[in-house]
Amino acid sequence: MAVAGASLLGLSTTGASTASASTGQYSHHYDDYSNVINVVEAGADNTGSESITPVLENLRADDTLLVFPEGRYYMDKQFRYTGFDNFGMVGENATLVPANYYDFDGPRFRLFRLGVTYRPGRRLRFEGFDVDQTAPDTGIRVIEANISQDMAVRDVTIHGQHDSGTWGPGLFNITDPSGSGIVERFRAPDGAAWINNTPNAGNRWRGPIGIEANQNKGTLTFRHCVVGAFPNNGLYAVGGGGRVRVLGGLYRNSNGANIRVGGDNSEIRWPTIRVDNTRPEDKTQRGIRVENGNNIRIYGAAVEVSSPMPTSHAISTMNSCQSARIERVRVDMRGNDINHGIVLSPECGEVTITNSEIVHETVGGYPLWIRGGNTNDRVLAEHLSVSGRAGDASGFRDGVRVERDNCRFSNVDIAQPGRDGASRNAIVSTAADTTVYRSTLRASQYPYIDIGADNLVRDSDLESTGGRHAVCLYSSSSNPSFRKNRLVNGIRDLGASGVDTWANTLE
Repeated sequence: MAVAGASLLGLSTTGASTASASTGQYSHHYDDYSNVINVVEAGADNTGSESITPVLENLRADDTLLVFPEGRYYMDKQFRYTGFDNFGMVGENATLVPANYYDFDGPRFRLFRLGVTYRPGRRLRFEGFDVDQTAPDTGIRVIEANISQDMAVRDVTIHGQHDSGTWGPGLFNITDPSGSGIVERFRAPDGAAWINNTPNAGNRWRGPIGIEANQNKGTLTFRHCVVGAFPNNGLYAVGGGGRVRVLGGLYRNSNGANIRVGGDNSEIRWPTIRVDNTRPEDKTQRGIRVENGNNIRIYGAAVEVSSPMPTSHAISTMNSCQSARIERVRVDMRGNDINHGIVLSPECGEVTITNSEIVHETVGGYPLWIRGGNTNDRVLAEHLSVSGRAGDASGFRDGVRVERDNCRFSNVDIAQPGRDGASRNAIVSTAADTTVYRSTLRASQYPYIDIGADNLVRDSDLESTGGRHAVCLYSSSSNPSFRKNRLVNGIRDLGASGVDTWANTLE
Protein backbone atom coordinates (compact mmCIF):
# COMPACT_ATOMS: atom_id res chain seq x y z
CA MET A 1 0.00 0.00 0.00
CA ALA A 2 1.36 3.38 -0.98
CA VAL A 3 1.56 6.21 1.53
CA ALA A 4 0.52 9.79 0.91
CA GLY A 5 3.20 11.73 -0.95
CA ALA A 6 5.14 14.25 1.13
CA SER A 7 5.55 16.60 -1.78
CA LEU A 8 1.82 16.70 -2.27
CA LEU A 9 0.96 17.39 1.34
CA GLY A 10 3.92 19.43 2.33
CA LEU A 11 4.13 17.26 5.47
CA SER A 12 7.21 15.80 7.08
CA THR A 13 5.46 12.69 8.42
CA THR A 14 3.14 11.48 5.72
CA GLY A 15 3.24 7.89 6.93
CA ALA A 16 1.30 8.91 10.04
CA SER A 17 -1.39 10.37 7.85
CA THR A 18 -1.87 7.11 6.02
CA ALA A 19 -1.66 5.03 9.18
CA SER A 20 -4.43 6.96 10.93
CA ALA A 21 -6.63 6.71 7.86
CA SER A 22 -6.11 2.97 7.50
CA THR A 23 -8.25 2.11 10.53
CA GLY A 24 -11.48 3.21 8.83
CA GLN A 25 -14.28 1.23 7.22
CA TYR A 26 -13.03 2.08 3.72
CA SER A 27 -9.45 0.89 4.27
CA HIS A 28 -10.05 -2.07 1.94
CA HIS A 29 -10.09 0.44 -0.94
CA TYR A 30 -6.72 2.00 -0.14
CA ASP A 31 -4.75 -0.33 -2.37
CA ASP A 32 -6.64 1.14 -5.35
CA TYR A 33 -4.78 4.48 -4.96
CA SER A 34 -1.18 5.65 -4.93
CA ASN A 35 -2.02 8.39 -2.42
CA VAL A 36 -4.33 8.01 0.59
CA ILE A 37 -4.71 11.27 2.51
CA ASN A 38 -6.35 12.03 5.85
CA VAL A 39 -7.80 15.48 5.10
CA VAL A 40 -7.79 16.59 8.76
CA GLU A 41 -4.10 15.83 9.16
CA ALA A 42 -3.61 17.70 5.90
CA GLY A 43 -5.21 20.83 7.38
CA ALA A 44 -8.99 20.51 6.89
CA ASP A 45 -11.11 21.72 9.80
CA ASN A 46 -13.54 19.07 11.10
CA THR A 47 -15.37 21.24 13.63
CA GLY A 48 -17.56 23.04 11.09
CA SER A 49 -15.90 26.39 11.73
CA GLU A 50 -13.86 26.97 8.57
CA SER A 51 -14.44 26.11 4.93
CA ILE A 52 -12.53 23.05 3.78
CA THR A 53 -12.64 23.87 0.07
CA PRO A 54 -9.21 25.61 -0.07
CA VAL A 55 -7.58 22.60 1.59
CA LEU A 56 -9.25 20.16 -0.81
CA GLU A 57 -8.05 22.22 -3.76
CA ASN A 58 -4.47 21.88 -2.51
CA LEU A 59 -4.87 18.11 -2.12
CA ARG A 60 -6.48 17.55 -5.47
CA ALA A 61 -4.41 15.01 -7.45
CA ASP A 62 -4.88 11.97 -9.63
CA ASP A 63 -4.78 8.44 -8.23
CA THR A 64 -5.68 9.87 -4.82
CA LEU A 65 -8.22 8.94 -2.14
CA LEU A 66 -9.24 11.65 0.34
CA VAL A 67 -10.38 10.25 3.68
CA PHE A 68 -12.62 12.39 5.91
CA PRO A 69 -12.45 11.28 9.57
CA GLU A 70 -15.41 11.79 11.89
CA GLY A 71 -16.45 15.44 12.17
CA ARG A 72 -18.31 18.30 10.55
CA TYR A 73 -16.93 19.84 7.36
CA TYR A 74 -18.15 23.29 6.36
CA MET A 75 -18.17 24.23 2.68
CA ASP A 76 -18.96 27.66 1.23
CA LYS A 77 -17.47 27.15 -2.22
CA GLN A 78 -17.53 24.50 -4.94
CA PHE A 79 -14.74 21.93 -5.22
CA ARG A 80 -14.08 21.12 -8.90
CA TYR A 81 -11.88 18.39 -10.34
CA THR A 82 -12.11 17.12 -13.94
CA GLY A 83 -10.14 14.96 -16.35
CA PHE A 84 -8.77 12.65 -13.66
CA ASP A 85 -8.02 8.96 -14.11
CA ASN A 86 -8.71 7.70 -10.59
CA PHE A 87 -10.02 9.76 -7.69
CA GLY A 88 -12.02 9.11 -4.56
CA MET A 89 -13.48 10.66 -1.41
CA VAL A 90 -14.78 8.67 1.56
CA GLY A 91 -16.24 9.76 4.87
CA GLU A 92 -15.79 7.98 8.19
CA ASN A 93 -18.88 9.30 10.02
CA ALA A 94 -18.27 12.61 8.26
CA THR A 95 -20.92 15.31 7.89
CA LEU A 96 -20.79 17.98 5.20
CA VAL A 97 -22.28 21.33 6.18
CA PRO A 98 -23.09 23.64 3.24
CA ALA A 99 -23.21 27.40 3.72
CA ASN A 100 -26.58 29.05 3.33
CA TYR A 101 -27.70 30.59 0.06
CA TYR A 102 -26.44 34.07 0.94
CA ASP A 103 -23.01 33.03 2.22
CA PHE A 104 -22.07 30.60 -0.52
CA ASP A 105 -19.14 31.97 -2.55
CA GLY A 106 -19.43 31.99 -6.34
CA PRO A 107 -22.09 30.15 -8.36
CA ARG A 108 -24.54 28.59 -5.94
CA PHE A 109 -24.70 25.26 -7.75
CA ARG A 110 -22.75 22.43 -6.09
CA LEU A 111 -20.41 21.23 -3.38
CA PHE A 112 -18.52 18.78 -5.59
CA ARG A 113 -18.20 18.89 -9.38
CA LEU A 114 -16.29 15.78 -10.40
CA GLY A 115 -15.86 15.49 -14.14
CA VAL A 116 -17.76 17.36 -16.84
CA THR A 117 -19.25 15.97 -20.04
CA TYR A 118 -16.43 17.34 -22.21
CA ARG A 119 -13.68 16.34 -19.73
CA PRO A 120 -14.99 13.51 -17.56
CA GLY A 121 -13.15 11.59 -14.92
CA ARG A 122 -12.46 7.94 -15.68
CA ARG A 123 -12.94 6.33 -12.28
CA LEU A 124 -14.65 7.81 -9.20
CA ARG A 125 -15.49 6.69 -5.68
CA PHE A 126 -17.64 8.89 -3.40
CA GLU A 127 -18.97 7.20 -0.26
CA GLY A 128 -20.04 7.66 3.33
CA PHE A 129 -21.23 11.24 3.82
CA ASP A 130 -24.09 12.79 5.74
CA VAL A 131 -25.12 16.25 4.59
CA ASP A 132 -26.64 18.65 7.10
CA GLN A 133 -29.15 20.93 5.39
CA THR A 134 -31.32 21.50 8.44
CA ALA A 135 -30.40 25.18 8.75
CA PRO A 136 -32.65 27.70 6.92
CA ASP A 137 -31.89 28.54 3.27
CA THR A 138 -29.49 25.67 2.79
CA GLY A 139 -29.69 23.00 0.15
CA ILE A 140 -27.34 22.62 -2.77
CA ARG A 141 -26.25 19.91 -5.19
CA VAL A 142 -24.00 17.68 -3.12
CA ILE A 143 -22.33 15.93 -6.04
CA GLU A 144 -22.34 16.26 -9.82
CA ALA A 145 -20.35 13.52 -11.52
CA ASN A 146 -19.61 12.84 -15.18
CA ILE A 147 -17.51 9.68 -15.38
CA SER A 148 -16.46 7.68 -18.42
CA GLN A 149 -15.85 4.16 -17.09
CA ASP A 150 -16.41 3.34 -13.42
CA MET A 151 -18.41 5.27 -10.83
CA ALA A 152 -19.39 4.21 -7.30
CA VAL A 153 -21.45 6.59 -5.16
CA ARG A 154 -22.75 5.06 -1.94
CA ASP A 155 -24.22 5.95 1.44
CA VAL A 156 -24.92 9.64 1.01
CA THR A 157 -27.74 10.93 3.21
CA ILE A 158 -29.14 14.48 3.07
CA HIS A 159 -30.80 15.67 6.28
CA GLY A 160 -33.30 18.51 6.05
CA GLN A 161 -35.39 20.00 3.28
CA HIS A 162 -33.58 21.50 0.30
CA ASP A 163 -34.98 25.01 0.77
CA SER A 164 -32.49 27.26 -1.06
CA GLY A 165 -33.94 26.78 -4.57
CA THR A 166 -30.63 25.72 -6.14
CA TRP A 167 -30.01 22.51 -8.11
CA GLY A 168 -31.07 19.23 -6.51
CA PRO A 169 -28.75 16.96 -4.52
CA GLY A 170 -27.30 14.65 -7.17
CA LEU A 171 -26.52 14.49 -10.90
CA PHE A 172 -24.80 11.46 -12.40
CA ASN A 173 -23.84 10.49 -15.96
CA ILE A 174 -21.70 7.81 -17.55
CA THR A 175 -20.22 9.46 -20.62
CA ASP A 176 -18.93 6.37 -22.46
CA PRO A 177 -21.29 3.64 -23.75
CA SER A 178 -18.92 0.98 -22.41
CA GLY A 179 -18.84 2.47 -18.91
CA SER A 180 -20.97 1.72 -15.88
CA GLY A 181 -21.79 3.25 -12.54
CA ILE A 182 -23.79 2.67 -9.39
CA VAL A 183 -25.54 5.12 -7.09
CA GLU A 184 -26.48 3.15 -3.99
CA ARG A 185 -28.28 4.32 -0.87
CA PHE A 186 -28.34 7.94 -1.96
CA ARG A 187 -31.01 9.38 0.33
CA ALA A 188 -32.84 12.69 0.22
CA PRO A 189 -36.00 11.85 2.19
CA ASP A 190 -36.98 15.42 3.13
CA GLY A 191 -37.34 16.61 -0.46
CA ALA A 192 -37.22 20.25 -1.52
CA ALA A 193 -39.25 23.44 -1.36
CA TRP A 194 -40.95 24.88 -4.41
CA ILE A 195 -38.87 27.60 -6.04
CA ASN A 196 -41.14 30.48 -5.06
CA ASN A 197 -40.74 29.52 -1.41
CA THR A 198 -36.96 29.91 -1.51
CA PRO A 199 -34.42 32.78 -1.73
CA ASN A 200 -33.89 31.79 -5.38
CA ALA A 201 -37.50 32.60 -6.32
CA GLY A 202 -38.02 33.64 -9.93
CA ASN A 203 -34.73 32.20 -11.20
CA ARG A 204 -35.83 28.65 -12.01
CA TRP A 205 -38.91 26.68 -13.01
CA ARG A 206 -40.64 24.74 -10.24
CA GLY A 207 -37.49 23.94 -8.28
CA PRO A 208 -34.94 21.14 -8.01
CA ILE A 209 -34.96 17.52 -9.17
CA GLY A 210 -34.05 14.92 -6.58
CA ILE A 211 -31.62 12.71 -8.53
CA GLU A 212 -30.81 13.51 -12.15
CA ALA A 213 -29.13 11.61 -15.00
CA ASN A 214 -29.76 13.72 -18.07
CA GLN A 215 -26.88 12.76 -20.42
CA ASN A 216 -26.13 9.16 -19.52
CA LYS A 217 -24.63 7.02 -22.29
CA GLY A 218 -23.48 3.95 -20.34
CA THR A 219 -25.17 1.66 -17.81
CA LEU A 220 -26.20 3.47 -14.65
CA THR A 221 -27.76 1.71 -11.65
CA PHE A 222 -29.71 3.34 -8.81
CA ARG A 223 -30.01 0.87 -5.93
CA HIS A 224 -32.03 1.36 -2.74
CA CYS A 225 -32.21 5.14 -3.04
CA VAL A 226 -34.71 7.25 -1.08
CA VAL A 227 -36.18 10.43 -2.55
CA GLY A 228 -38.78 12.64 -0.88
CA ALA A 229 -41.06 15.32 -2.32
CA PHE A 230 -39.26 17.34 -4.99
CA PRO A 231 -41.04 19.94 -7.14
CA ASN A 232 -39.50 18.77 -10.42
CA ASN A 233 -39.33 14.93 -10.57
CA GLY A 234 -37.89 12.60 -7.96
CA LEU A 235 -35.55 10.45 -10.05
CA TYR A 236 -35.11 11.85 -13.57
CA ALA A 237 -33.02 9.46 -15.66
CA VAL A 238 -33.84 10.41 -19.26
CA GLY A 239 -31.44 11.56 -21.96
CA GLY A 240 -28.23 10.35 -23.53
CA GLY A 241 -29.56 6.97 -24.67
CA GLY A 242 -27.81 4.89 -21.99
CA ARG A 243 -29.31 2.06 -19.98
CA VAL A 244 -30.80 2.87 -16.57
CA ARG A 245 -31.50 0.36 -13.81
CA VAL A 246 -33.60 1.29 -10.77
CA LEU A 247 -33.40 -1.43 -8.11
CA GLY A 248 -35.56 -1.10 -5.02
CA GLY A 249 -35.78 2.14 -3.11
CA LEU A 250 -38.53 4.45 -1.90
CA TYR A 251 -39.78 7.43 -3.92
CA ARG A 252 -42.46 9.74 -2.49
CA ASN A 253 -44.63 12.70 -3.45
CA SER A 254 -42.53 14.36 -6.14
CA ASN A 255 -44.18 16.56 -8.73
CA GLY A 256 -43.95 15.51 -12.37
CA ALA A 257 -42.97 11.89 -11.78
CA ASN A 258 -41.46 10.05 -8.85
CA ILE A 259 -39.47 7.77 -11.15
CA ARG A 260 -38.92 8.90 -14.75
CA VAL A 261 -36.74 6.63 -16.87
CA GLY A 262 -35.68 6.28 -20.51
CA GLY A 263 -33.11 4.38 -22.54
CA ASP A 264 -33.08 1.07 -24.40
CA ASN A 265 -33.28 -2.01 -22.15
CA SER A 266 -33.76 0.09 -19.03
CA GLU A 267 -35.48 -1.53 -16.08
CA ILE A 268 -37.28 -0.57 -12.89
CA ARG A 269 -37.33 -3.43 -10.36
CA TRP A 270 -39.01 -3.64 -6.96
CA PRO A 271 -39.23 0.04 -5.97
CA THR A 272 -41.96 1.42 -3.73
CA ILE A 273 -43.62 4.63 -4.90
CA ARG A 274 -45.96 6.44 -2.53
CA VAL A 275 -48.04 9.51 -3.24
CA ASP A 276 -49.67 10.28 0.10
CA ASN A 277 -49.23 14.04 0.36
CA THR A 278 -49.96 16.87 -2.05
CA ARG A 279 -48.73 20.44 -1.61
CA PRO A 280 -50.75 23.36 -3.00
CA GLU A 281 -48.23 23.83 -5.85
CA ASP A 282 -48.24 20.18 -6.97
CA LYS A 283 -50.03 19.73 -10.29
CA THR A 284 -49.24 16.12 -11.15
CA GLN A 285 -47.55 13.42 -9.11
CA ARG A 286 -47.14 10.43 -11.38
CA GLY A 287 -45.72 7.26 -9.95
CA ILE A 288 -43.61 5.87 -12.82
CA ARG A 289 -43.10 7.41 -16.26
CA VAL A 290 -41.14 5.59 -19.00
CA GLU A 291 -40.10 7.07 -22.35
CA ASN A 292 -37.38 7.36 -25.01
CA GLY A 293 -36.48 3.73 -25.37
CA ASN A 294 -37.14 0.18 -26.48
CA ASN A 295 -37.68 -2.86 -24.26
CA ILE A 296 -38.17 -0.93 -21.02
CA ARG A 297 -39.20 -3.21 -18.17
CA ILE A 298 -41.10 -2.46 -14.96
CA TYR A 299 -40.96 -5.45 -12.63
CA GLY A 300 -42.22 -5.89 -9.09
CA ALA A 301 -43.02 -2.22 -8.47
CA ALA A 302 -45.53 -1.18 -5.80
CA VAL A 303 -47.28 2.11 -6.59
CA GLU A 304 -49.47 3.42 -3.78
CA VAL A 305 -51.52 6.57 -4.38
CA SER A 306 -53.71 7.85 -1.56
CA SER A 307 -53.52 11.62 -2.13
CA PRO A 308 -54.06 11.81 -5.88
CA MET A 309 -54.18 14.75 -8.20
CA PRO A 310 -56.45 14.46 -11.26
CA THR A 311 -53.59 13.72 -13.68
CA SER A 312 -51.25 11.73 -11.45
CA HIS A 313 -51.33 8.35 -13.21
CA ALA A 314 -49.73 5.49 -11.34
CA ILE A 315 -47.75 4.31 -14.39
CA SER A 316 -47.41 6.09 -17.75
CA THR A 317 -45.84 4.79 -20.94
CA MET A 318 -45.20 7.85 -23.07
CA ASN A 319 -45.39 8.21 -26.87
CA SER A 320 -41.61 7.85 -27.23
CA CYS A 321 -41.61 4.49 -25.44
CA GLN A 322 -41.13 1.99 -28.26
CA SER A 323 -41.92 -1.12 -26.20
CA ALA A 324 -42.43 -1.97 -22.55
CA ARG A 325 -43.20 -4.87 -20.24
CA ILE A 326 -45.02 -4.36 -16.94
CA GLU A 327 -44.79 -7.47 -14.78
CA ARG A 328 -45.64 -8.40 -11.18
CA VAL A 329 -46.68 -4.83 -10.46
CA ARG A 330 -49.20 -3.77 -7.84
CA VAL A 331 -51.04 -0.48 -8.15
CA ASP A 332 -53.18 0.69 -5.22
CA MET A 333 -55.10 3.93 -5.74
CA ARG A 334 -57.39 5.55 -3.19
CA GLY A 335 -58.88 8.96 -2.57
CA ASN A 336 -61.55 11.48 -3.44
CA ASP A 337 -60.22 12.74 -6.77
CA ILE A 338 -60.52 11.33 -10.28
CA ASN A 339 -57.44 9.33 -11.10
CA HIS A 340 -56.22 6.72 -13.56
CA GLY A 341 -53.98 3.71 -12.97
CA ILE A 342 -51.84 2.43 -15.85
CA VAL A 343 -52.09 4.76 -18.86
CA LEU A 344 -50.63 3.91 -22.27
CA SER A 345 -50.11 7.02 -24.42
CA PRO A 346 -51.61 7.11 -27.95
CA GLU A 347 -48.37 6.56 -29.88
CA CYS A 348 -46.41 4.31 -27.55
CA GLY A 349 -45.24 0.98 -28.96
CA GLU A 350 -46.02 -2.59 -27.95
CA VAL A 351 -46.82 -3.12 -24.26
CA THR A 352 -47.28 -6.30 -22.23
CA ILE A 353 -48.92 -6.21 -18.78
CA THR A 354 -48.71 -9.53 -16.96
CA ASN A 355 -49.17 -11.05 -13.49
CA SER A 356 -50.16 -7.71 -12.05
CA GLU A 357 -52.87 -6.22 -9.87
CA ILE A 358 -54.67 -2.86 -9.87
CA VAL A 359 -56.81 -1.86 -6.88
CA HIS A 360 -58.78 1.28 -7.77
CA GLU A 361 -60.76 3.07 -5.04
CA THR A 362 -61.21 6.63 -6.34
CA VAL A 363 -64.29 8.69 -7.26
CA GLY A 364 -63.71 8.04 -10.94
CA GLY A 365 -61.11 7.06 -13.48
CA TYR A 366 -59.81 4.17 -15.51
CA PRO A 367 -57.62 1.57 -13.75
CA LEU A 368 -56.21 0.72 -17.21
CA TRP A 369 -56.50 3.20 -20.06
CA ILE A 370 -55.20 2.24 -23.50
CA ARG A 371 -55.45 5.52 -25.37
CA GLY A 372 -56.12 5.66 -29.09
CA GLY A 373 -53.75 7.04 -31.72
CA ASN A 374 -52.22 6.17 -35.06
CA THR A 375 -50.46 2.99 -33.95
CA ASN A 376 -51.80 -0.53 -33.74
CA ASP A 377 -48.80 -2.08 -31.99
CA ARG A 378 -50.16 -4.85 -29.84
CA VAL A 379 -51.13 -4.44 -26.21
CA LEU A 380 -51.33 -7.70 -24.28
CA ALA A 381 -52.76 -7.98 -20.77
CA GLU A 382 -52.67 -11.42 -19.21
CA HIS A 383 -53.15 -12.66 -15.66
CA LEU A 384 -54.21 -9.15 -14.66
CA SER A 385 -56.55 -8.41 -11.75
CA VAL A 386 -58.53 -5.15 -11.58
CA SER A 387 -60.65 -4.56 -8.48
CA GLY A 388 -61.89 -1.90 -6.08
CA ARG A 389 -64.97 0.26 -5.60
CA ALA A 390 -64.59 3.34 -7.76
CA GLY A 391 -67.08 6.01 -8.76
CA ASP A 392 -68.16 7.34 -12.13
CA ALA A 393 -67.32 11.03 -11.70
CA SER A 394 -66.99 12.95 -14.99
CA GLY A 395 -67.91 9.82 -16.93
CA PHE A 396 -64.70 7.94 -16.15
CA ARG A 397 -66.52 4.71 -15.33
CA ASP A 398 -64.64 1.92 -17.10
CA GLY A 399 -62.29 -0.57 -15.48
CA VAL A 400 -60.43 -1.03 -18.76
CA ARG A 401 -60.80 1.55 -21.54
CA VAL A 402 -59.61 0.27 -24.94
CA GLU A 403 -59.16 2.90 -27.66
CA ARG A 404 -56.35 1.20 -29.64
CA ASP A 405 -56.65 -1.57 -32.23
CA ASN A 406 -55.01 -4.96 -31.68
CA CYS A 407 -55.42 -5.41 -27.93
CA ARG A 408 -55.65 -8.83 -26.29
CA PHE A 409 -56.84 -9.73 -22.78
CA SER A 410 -56.14 -13.25 -21.59
CA ASN A 411 -56.99 -14.65 -18.16
CA VAL A 412 -57.91 -11.26 -16.73
CA ASP A 413 -60.21 -10.82 -13.74
CA ILE A 414 -61.99 -7.49 -13.64
CA ALA A 415 -64.46 -6.53 -10.89
CA GLN A 416 -66.07 -3.10 -10.94
CA PRO A 417 -68.87 -3.13 -8.34
CA GLY A 418 -69.04 0.67 -8.14
CA ARG A 419 -68.82 3.04 -5.21
CA ASP A 420 -72.11 4.10 -3.58
CA GLY A 421 -74.23 2.84 -6.45
CA ALA A 422 -72.00 4.19 -9.24
CA SER A 423 -72.37 2.73 -12.72
CA ARG A 424 -69.13 0.97 -13.64
CA ASN A 425 -68.21 -1.15 -16.67
CA ALA A 426 -65.50 -3.80 -16.78
CA ILE A 427 -64.18 -3.45 -20.37
CA VAL A 428 -65.21 -0.90 -22.98
CA SER A 429 -63.73 -1.18 -26.48
CA THR A 430 -64.03 1.63 -28.99
CA ALA A 431 -61.33 0.02 -31.17
CA ALA A 432 -60.92 -2.86 -33.63
CA ASP A 433 -59.48 -6.35 -33.14
CA THR A 434 -59.92 -6.51 -29.38
CA THR A 435 -59.82 -10.06 -28.00
CA VAL A 436 -61.01 -11.12 -24.54
CA TYR A 437 -60.13 -14.74 -23.75
CA ARG A 438 -60.71 -16.90 -20.70
CA SER A 439 -61.52 -13.93 -18.52
CA THR A 440 -63.98 -13.05 -15.76
CA LEU A 441 -65.75 -9.71 -16.01
CA ARG A 442 -68.04 -8.31 -13.29
CA ALA A 443 -69.46 -4.77 -13.18
CA SER A 444 -72.34 -2.83 -11.65
CA GLN A 445 -73.39 -1.68 -15.14
CA TYR A 446 -72.10 -3.71 -18.12
CA PRO A 447 -69.23 -6.20 -18.00
CA TYR A 448 -68.49 -5.57 -21.69
CA ILE A 449 -69.41 -2.72 -24.05
CA ASP A 450 -68.53 -2.81 -27.75
CA ILE A 451 -68.39 0.40 -29.80
CA GLY A 452 -65.71 -0.87 -32.20
CA ALA A 453 -65.21 -3.42 -34.98
CA ASP A 454 -64.19 -7.08 -35.35
CA ASN A 455 -63.85 -7.71 -31.63
CA LEU A 456 -63.97 -11.16 -30.03
CA VAL A 457 -64.98 -12.41 -26.56
CA ARG A 458 -64.33 -16.12 -26.05
CA ASP A 459 -64.41 -18.68 -23.21
CA SER A 460 -65.19 -15.98 -20.66
CA ASP A 461 -67.65 -15.39 -17.82
CA LEU A 462 -69.58 -12.09 -17.87
CA GLU A 463 -72.12 -10.96 -15.29
CA SER A 464 -73.56 -7.60 -14.26
CA THR A 465 -73.84 -7.26 -10.49
CA GLY A 466 -76.51 -4.61 -11.13
CA GLY A 467 -78.84 -6.99 -12.94
CA ARG A 468 -78.14 -5.66 -16.45
CA HIS A 469 -77.08 -7.54 -19.54
CA ALA A 470 -73.66 -9.13 -19.76
CA VAL A 471 -72.93 -7.29 -23.03
CA CYS A 472 -74.04 -4.00 -24.53
CA LEU A 473 -73.55 -3.47 -28.28
CA TYR A 474 -73.92 0.07 -29.63
CA SER A 475 -75.06 0.81 -33.16
CA SER A 476 -71.50 1.67 -34.20
CA SER A 477 -70.34 -1.86 -33.33
CA SER A 478 -69.65 -4.05 -36.35
CA ASN A 479 -68.88 -7.77 -36.55
CA PRO A 480 -68.58 -8.49 -32.83
CA SER A 481 -68.15 -12.17 -32.00
CA PHE A 482 -69.09 -14.05 -28.81
CA ARG A 483 -68.13 -17.72 -28.53
CA LYS A 484 -68.41 -20.25 -25.70
CA ASN A 485 -69.05 -17.66 -22.99
CA ARG A 486 -71.31 -17.55 -19.96
CA LEU A 487 -73.41 -14.42 -20.52
CA VAL A 488 -75.76 -13.69 -17.61
CA ASN A 489 -78.86 -11.88 -18.92
CA GLY A 490 -77.51 -12.14 -22.45
CA ILE A 491 -76.73 -9.36 -24.91
CA ARG A 492 -78.30 -5.93 -25.23
CA ASP A 493 -78.11 -5.05 -28.94
CA LEU A 494 -78.71 -1.39 -29.78
CA GLY A 495 -78.27 -1.87 -33.53
CA ALA A 496 -74.88 -3.53 -34.05
CA SER A 497 -74.18 -5.15 -37.42
CA GLY A 498 -72.80 -8.60 -38.14
CA VAL A 499 -73.19 -9.99 -34.64
CA ASP A 500 -71.78 -13.53 -34.33
CA THR A 501 -72.73 -15.80 -31.41
CA TRP A 502 -71.86 -19.45 -30.94
CA ALA A 503 -72.17 -21.95 -28.10
CA ASN A 504 -72.74 -19.33 -25.41
CA THR A 505 -74.54 -20.10 -22.16
CA LEU A 506 -77.27 -17.52 -21.59
CA GLU A 507 -78.66 -17.32 -18.04
